[in-house]
Amino acid sequence: MKVRTRFAPSPTGLLHVGGVRTALFAWLVARQAGGQFILRIEDTDKAREVAGSEQHIQDCLEWLGLNWDEGPYRQSERLDTYREWAQRLVDKGRAYADSHTPEQLGKLRAEAKAAKKPFLFREHRPANPPKWDGGQPLRFLSQPQEYSWRDEVMGKLSAGPEAIDDFIILKSDGYPTYNFAHIVDDNLMEVSHVIRSQEFLPSVPKFLNLYDALEIERPKLATLPYVLGPDGKKKLSKRDGAKDILDYKKEGYLPAALINFLATLGWNDGTEQEIFSIDELTKKFDLSRVHKSGARFDEKRLEWMNGHYLRQLAPAKLAKAAEEFWPADAAKVDDDYKQAVLAVVQERLKYLSELPELTELFFKEPAGPAVTELYEQPVDKQLTTLSKNQLSEFLKAVIDELRGSDFSKDDISRRMNELLARLKTKPGILFAAVRIAVTGAAASPELFGTLAVLGKDKSLTRLQKALTGLEKQA
Repeated sequence: MKVRTRFAPSPTGLLHVGGVRTALFAWLVARQAGGQFILRIEDTDKAREVAGSEQHIQDCLEWLGLNWDEGPYRQSERLDTYREWAQRLVDKGRAYADSHTPEQLGKLRAEAKAAKKPFLFREHRPANPPKWDGGQPLRFLSQPQEYSWRDEVMGKLSAGPEAIDDFIILKSDGYPTYNFAHIVDDNLMEVSHVIRSQEFLPSVPKFLNLYDALEIERPKLATLPYVLGPDGKKKLSKRDGAKDILDYKKEGYLPAALINFLATLGWNDGTEQEIFSIDELTKKFDLSRVHKSGARFDEKRLEWMNGHYLRQLAPAKLAKAAEEFWPADAAKVDDDYKQAVLAVVQERLKYLSELPELTELFFKEPAGPAVTELYEQPVDKQLTTLSKNQLSEFLKAVIDELRGSDFSKDDISRRMNELLARLKTKPGILFAAVRIAVTGAAASPELFGTLAVLGKDKSLTRLQKALTGLEKQA
């Protein structure tokens, strides 16, 4: 079978996690089969359209590498096609002009609610509808029946005739509704798999009824459960931290990491594997292994995964990725120094927008008051066992020892570990005292590498400054 999938968003706002996951799954199905992935912009609801949304959708897909083979098609440019197909239904007696006013419809709905009955428009069809002239909404005349179908994710599903009702297919402004336009487009574009969110599942019986009326073959249907908030109880929302996809780009997430995360958000290959390359995902992805229940959005897992991808980057690629994330003070140093800094902090990076905070110590002198405060209330509680005089003696010993160092990482490591034995102390005490002096921070990248990058002069100057501060307090 020829595989053709599509991503068909409406340009009514920013693209978020759930929408991009739908696009990714459709893209993987197409790529695995050597088929085509289509981008279609469903821009028929002009009242809700947001300027710039279409470009934003394209920018998101391009950043993630979800390249499309056809499109973007725009439904607003296909109005003649929808009118032609609507006329076919009129000619077959399967569509009629709806002359009800909004007020009349509201009254009918209120009456159904008062009677504690579901509102079904088919119970209020006009006996003699006016001839459709394009000025009134056009409504599909349904033929309710039982349906059963196979969903590529949910398995066998069924619904009774009560799920089927008459619905608008063309609005009075000439624009089609989603319920009609997507079925016409999928047929004409030869879409083989319709992959979409759970919110459309209750409408599938209506769609099946329309497929039958138009005498067209159904594509394979695949329903993706919602992406849930962190508590796993409700659909992910902005309140739960749902972000515009390009916000992840601004925060320094890598496209490959986000793709990996989204692919495993409600899907796995039956193993414990969590890290997948694009090639592996393309080879292994299978709609039948998508979970039937919602997938909980875990931002900590995304951070972990992005950190993994950052740690795998070669130095040149990491430097390229980090170009826009350096603190302003980094402009004063050369690329070699920045490359050395990156090598030290790479193991701690979760996303690139952390770079200014993690690297500030390499470009600015630590503030004296901050160093003093960290000695008085250290994060490492072992330091509280030492008096100011003892701390001073330790720093003096470190300064004397490092004066003879060539300041390579290996030489610093050897000398500092030998000093531990001579001073009869622990790494948690001596190394913490040195870290506070040279970084002015409660936590920092690996100490020996940090000292090596800072260099001999800067490291000894900071150690001496901290020592002087301690001696003044003693």
